[in-house]
Parts: sequence; structure tokens; C-alpha cells
Amino acid sequence: MDKNKKIISKRAAGIRGWIQAAATLLTNIHIPNLFKGKIYQGSAKTVCVPGLNCYSCPAASGACPIGAFQAVVGSSRFKFSYYITGFFILLGVTLGRFICGFLCPFGWFQDLIHKIPGKKFSTARLKPLRYLKYLILIVFVILLPMFVTNSIGMGDPFFCKYICPQGVLEGAIPLSLGNAAIRSALGKLFSFKCLILITVVVLSILFYRPFCKWICPLGAIYSLFNKVSFLKIKVENSKCVGCGQCSNACKMDVDVLKTPDHPECIRCGACIKACPKDAIHYQFMGMPCEKRASAAHNIQKK
Repeated sequence: MDKNKKIISKRAAGIRGWIQAAATLLTNIHIPNLFKGKIYQGSAKTVCVPGLNCYSCPAASGACPIGAFQAVVGSSRFKFSYYITGFFILLGVTLGRFICGFLCPFGWFQDLIHKIPGKKFSTARLKPLRYLKYLILIVFVILLPMFVTNSIGMGDPFFCKYICPQGVLEGAIPLSLGNAAIRSALGKLFSFKCLILITVVVLSILFYRPFCKWICPLGAIYSLFNKVSFLKIKVENSKCVGCGQCSNACKMDVDVLKTPDHPECIRCGACIKACPKDAIHYQFMGMPCEKRASAAHNIQKK
């Protein structure tokens, strides 16, 4: 590997913010709808997007996978979605929590909020809270919509309705600004959800990605695939000097040397950038991304 050339892994980690911005724009491409107060309802809305992105956002180009999953589970006609479950498995096996680190709009929102100047606190001592998101996944995303139903057998999307702050940020607020009828109908639930959003914003200033670490059921799903996903973080023991700078740089509280593919790893690349010996890199299907890119380039030349 030519040391004079930029390493693909470090390059990807270095431009992560731009990738997050592009992913957010593509996920919410119908920008004019933000000023009209109307939700895009084209055929593309039936297709799920990878990250947490509210269906009710006027600009949203696709469906939130958590919202879509709850809609099916809470339906009187269907109790299991082969499409959405297959979608989770496909993305999970392919990328794992790379989606959280690079492709999720709400993850990017938290990253931006955390850049606000002020005292920052480590979440290392709060690790037990990471299991809360699995409880939220089981109870609010699966069990409650399935079993707490109305007279015609329909269940509420409990997570989206009562917990998810993205619905307020992307949906309720822009819709109410652009639509007087919606604005006049806002009530206690909107106020409650605004309080949740404000709490997440404040926590995001103090801590790195509190929603991703402790609450997000989508992150909980993708985390289950981190150890088996095609895309991994690889530590080359022959180059590693054990300085620990990678683990110190990890804001997701992962011991990179011991468990580089820990369920909490969002593949952000902070450890890759911090390593002084270039001993850490992305690996896809068992091959370093640099070598895979080089092999693809050679095939194109032929």
C-alpha cells in the first residue's frame, strides 16, 4: 500500500460530515414541501430509507423503517412484514451500524449539536443505559403496537407517537409552520414531544449521541448485525503498538483493540484517524477497502 497516497479508510472518516449531509439531503429531497406544509406522498414513499427519518417530514423522500414496521405490526390485517424485516437484515448484514454513523439524519443532527461549545461529559460510566434501546425496541416498537389495539384491531405506532423526537423536529414543527390548520390542532402530545426533543438536544450538547446510545430502536436493530456485517473495523496486530489512542478517540465507549466490531460501534472512523501507525482500517467482506478499491480499478483498466 503506497503510504504517499491517501488511505481510503482515513479519507472516508475525514469526509464523514459531508457524507452525512448528502445522505440527509437525499432522504429529504423534496425541499419545496417544507414551505407548503404538505407531505410528499409519491410512490417512492413506500420505500424505506436506511436511517431514522420521519415519514411526516414534508420533504421526506421515503418511509422511516421503524415507522413502517410499526404500521405493519399494528395493522388489523398484517402482523409481520417480510419486506421491512428483510430490509433490516440486508442493511444490517451489509453495513451494520455504519448506517448510524454515516447515513442517519438524526445521528448527524446530534453530531452537529454536540459541536456547540461547552463542557462535555463522558458516557463511559453510563454504559448500562445502552441496554435501554433494546427494551424500547421490544416494548414500544413490537409488543405494544401488536397487542394494545382499538376496537377494530389497530395498534398505535407507540414509539413514533410518544417517544421519537425526530417526528417533532422533521414533521410536526415544519408542518405547523406551513399549515395553519395543523398549527391550530396542536395539543398536549405536541408539547410533550417538544419536551422530549429539547431534552435530547440538551443531552446532545453535553454527551455524544445520547439518543443513539440509549434510546434508538433502529440502532438497536443494526447493532445486532455488527459482528457479522460485511463492513468491519479491522485492527492489524502487526502494526498496532498498543498506545490506546483509538479507544480514547472513540466517543461510543468502545475498546477498539479488544472489540473493534462491538455492537455500539457506528463505524465513524474516529479510531482510524487517531491511530498513529495506520493499523486500523475499514474491511469489506474480509478484504481491506483499499485493496478492494485497487482490485476494482485494475479490473476497469483491463
